[in-house]
Amino acid sequence: MTTADTAASLTVDEQAGERLDRALQAVLPELSRTAVQRLIEGGHARVNGKAEKVGYRLRAGDRLEWTVPDAEAAPGGLTPEAIPLDVAFEDADLLVIHKPKGLVVHPAPGHSSGTLVNAVLAHAGDDLTGIGGVERPGIVHRLDKDTSGLMMVAKTERAYRSLQEQIQERTAERRYLAVVRGSPRFERAQVDAPIGRHPTDRKKMGVIQPGSSHTHREARTDMRVLERYSGLALLEAKLLTGRTHQIRVHCAYIHLPVLGDETYGSRRAERDLHLTPPVRVAIQRLDGQALHAYRLSFNHPVTGERLQFTSPPPADLERLLRALESEWSIREDDPWPE
Repeated sequence: MTTADTAASLTVDEQAGERLDRALQAVLPELSRTAVQRLIEGGHARVNGKAEKVGYRLRAGDRLEWTVPDAEAAPGGLTPEAIPLDVAFEDADLLVIHKPKGLVVHPAPGHSSGTLVNAVLAHAGDDLTGIGGVERPGIVHRLDKDTSGLMMVAKTERAYRSLQEQIQERTAERRYLAVVRGSPRFERAQVDAPIGRHPTDRKKMGVIQPGSSHTHREARTDMRVLERYSGLALLEAKLLTGRTHQIRVHCAYIHLPVLGDETYGSRRAERDLHLTPPVRVAIQRLDGQALHAYRLSFNHPVTGERLQFTSPPPADLERLLRALESEWSIREDDPWPE
């Protein structure tokens, strides 16, 4: 939570199109909406150095800065927690981490502790305070709770701004492995479909059709088929934008839902597949969706050196891929009956 007289800032990305008060409350969940509006009306929140009205619509690249005075601050704060981190790279400016499945990135309702942020604070110390937002210190981009893989965390304000700019300008590259249900009708494709909050289910995101009055943002994903199996496929997905649940939403939109994704897919549908027992067991033992951020590359925010990292699939996804590879080698000689 926010401590008294704490100043913080963030560069608008996923918040583009949102009202100023709603976007600010999302990063200050310990404050009521009325308290957030008081901050804005009192000049404690500014956009690009200028006071704006509570209903101001944020734009990508806007710089949002705020201070929570002692009168509004809630007691307590983010607590460093000694949660083990699998560090792929670290220097004075940044961290690259292999995030496991099941680990929430930052505090949110229902997850006030035990998050990646709590672990990073324990690992890197108080120097992260306020970088990128009070509730998300150092967090440049996110992964869903049940998505594993590589994440970069900024340890300085300079690094934070550089890494965010690289994501916005698409010089930072993020690639994922996804096992999907269905048979792709392409070898390579780009999904260009805007994403916004689902019109009827506010816990989900969805593709918003052109002309809709619902808030949405450009979303593009490059996809490439790596392997084909019976009723399943292994895709590489490269993010060209970074919207919430983007790969999962885009895969579902083109009728290739990510295996194990109960939000945008269906476990029941997966039971209908004609699969060998080892593959079926591997699917049943999936811990969340079969989605893994396996490659990350970007320019070092200080030296400019191009850095690239890869992350092996987690055990449950590796087990599934091995079972599929074994099944596929059998089918090449003795195809599975229709």
